Amino acid sequence: MRTYAIGDIHGQLELLKAVHDRIARDDAAHGGGGVIVHVGDLIDRGPDSRGVVDYLMRGQAEGRPWIVLKGNHDRFLVRFLQTPEWVDPGLTSGLHWLDHQNLGAGPTLASYGVERGTRHHADVLADARAAVPRAHVDWLDALPLYHQIDGAVIVHAGLRPGVALKEQAEHDLLWIRKGFLDNADNHGTLVVHGHTVVERVTHFGNRLAIDTGAAYGGPLSVVVFDQDGLHELTQNGRAPVLREAVAVG
Repeated sequence: MRTYAIGDIHGQLELLKAVHDRIARDDAAHGGGGVIVHVGDLIDRGPDSRGVVDYLMRGQAEGRPWIVLKGNHDRFLVRFLQTPEWVDPGLTSGLHWLDHQNLGAGPTLASYGVERGTRHHADVLADARAAVPRAHVDWLDALPLYHQIDGAVIVHAGLRPGVALKEQAEHDLLWIRKGFLDNADNHGTLVVHGHTVVERVTHFGNRLAIDTGAAYGGPLSVVVFDQDGLHELTQNGRAPVLREAVAVG
């Protein structure tokens, strides 16, 4: 089965639509039937988090073959609405989502018509609970953590080496860097992931990094797996993705 994997979106709806158009052309040229997997981080930082969620939910409801995985950013809004004082243990700063300078709470809330500004958490919470559709919260909360295909597993951040896939902790699947990025061991399958920004789609041998920084003005990248091998789907067509001689550690 042809599978397309898209990197971290971060509220970049127009980039996402453009990538989907690119995929549609490629899929049609190769006989159709492809499945699209999104590696998570749908929201935060970019201008239209609500639009991204609406678009993906609508596509799934219409029966499009879209699989959407959960990223660490996709928990922030949900947990704020459910457990307002919750601080993600993955944040070394110890700061709340609303107070962190780099997490992108402001743009996400603005996409729902809620002002963050310098207002107290309680005021932001009241407005957010009124503005964010319950269907969005439930959908984000229920997103799967990984997706397996022949020869690869697609996940947001990565895997804890030496731990069976079904025994992986959600925290690692959404947050892991140390112990995964610096590990060159064979994981038994290629791990396709986002979460950690790379300048270009990079094949490290045991893992494939596809977050090329759409949140920061970079491109939204997509790779395709099918009987013709592994390719990056660029604006100019397919380009083979080859294992690079990259030092680990």
